[in-house]
Amino acid sequence: MKYRKFGETSFSVSALGFGCMRFPTTGSSGDVDEPEAIRMVRHGIDSGINYVDTAHGYHGGNSERVLGKALQDGYRKKVRLATKLPIWDVKEAGDFDRLLGEQLDRLQTDCIDFYLLHNLQAPTWPKVRDLGVLDWLREVKAAGKIGEMGFSYHDDYDTFVEIIDANPDWVFCQIQYNYMNEEVQAGTRGLEYAASKGLAVIVMEPLMGGCLAQAPEPVKTVFDSASISRTPVDWALQWLWHKPEVALVLSGMSTMQQVEENLASADTSGIGILSEEDLATVARAREAYAGLSSVPCTKCGYCMPCPTGVDIPRNMWLHNASTVFGGNQKGLSTAIYRGLPETKRAAACIACGECEPKCPQSIPISEWMTKIDEAFRA
Repeated sequence: MKYRKFGETSFSVSALGFGCMRFPTTGSSGDVDEPEAIRMVRHGIDSGINYVDTAHGYHGGNSERVLGKALQDGYRKKVRLATKLPIWDVKEAGDFDRLLGEQLDRLQTDCIDFYLLHNLQAPTWPKVRDLGVLDWLREVKAAGKIGEMGFSYHDDYDTFVEIIDANPDWVFCQIQYNYMNEEVQAGTRGLEYAASKGLAVIVMEPLMGGCLAQAPEPVKTVFDSASISRTPVDWALQWLWHKPEVALVLSGMSTMQQVEENLASADTSGIGILSEEDLATVARAREAYAGLSSVPCTKCGYCMPCPTGVDIPRNMWLHNASTVFGGNQKGLSTAIYRGLPETKRAAACIACGECEPKCPQSIPISEWMTKIDEAFRA
């Protein structure tokens, strides 16, 4: 296992972190296959993983409970444990203590090493901020119930910067990031900004929920033409580990084979390890994916600002990601769309036509806004 610097702390973190959102199940999402999940987690730890990540709601609450079992028999001392406060369940300030108490019990521990506010976005950040969440985090840290404080994030760059700048005590953050998401949510700018402020940046969704693991034929052709042989998964992971701003990459693993393959990738990882040829290969793969998109939007932003506030490029990207990748990404894109402020959704388009003459791709934007809203409301 290779290890990396975790922000400005003295902690050397494993390049690969074990994400506990996709444990193997025996039926529904809440029916975790406990023996197999415990075997996988412990094998990962025995192989050098020293960071495990879960959340209050994963597997209907059973992820924390199963992970708590996996960390018995001395395994708790071998890792840094991370979990997240479900801010959508917070109605009043008293809920902070209640939810943390539940998590400590489930995880069978007295202290959570890295505690995150889960899925901060522009609509939710002011709510918990105004309920005093930052002071509360400092209090439970002083009481020894948590170690370091951080947050996970799914929203735009500007809000990301606002949240970082609001609290000098952030030690780390967690963002969705992969070679298809350089300009999505916090994106590359957010990665670099957080790192410049001394935060350790944890990457989630390195494979877009598994979408990048099975490359369609045009993308497979690109990877097969490279001078070095890598699986689509290894290409995606190595692209992330190449970046010095990435502290670690979380992977939600559902099978022991996935654990073994990701461990093997981590063993060959390193900052600056990719050649110019390698980076060009990933760029061609990105272009091949873009060629599969149904809307030829390049996210140039010439259509912005919209008079009614619609985030046109984001709506286009969500639609393309949904149609190109399907599966998990379709569900994620739908959830992100429905979570946008109403004024930013495609549904808010009034077909004024102001944007369309500005589009270099000559996209009939107002027609697509109607189609996109219908697709995500279906």
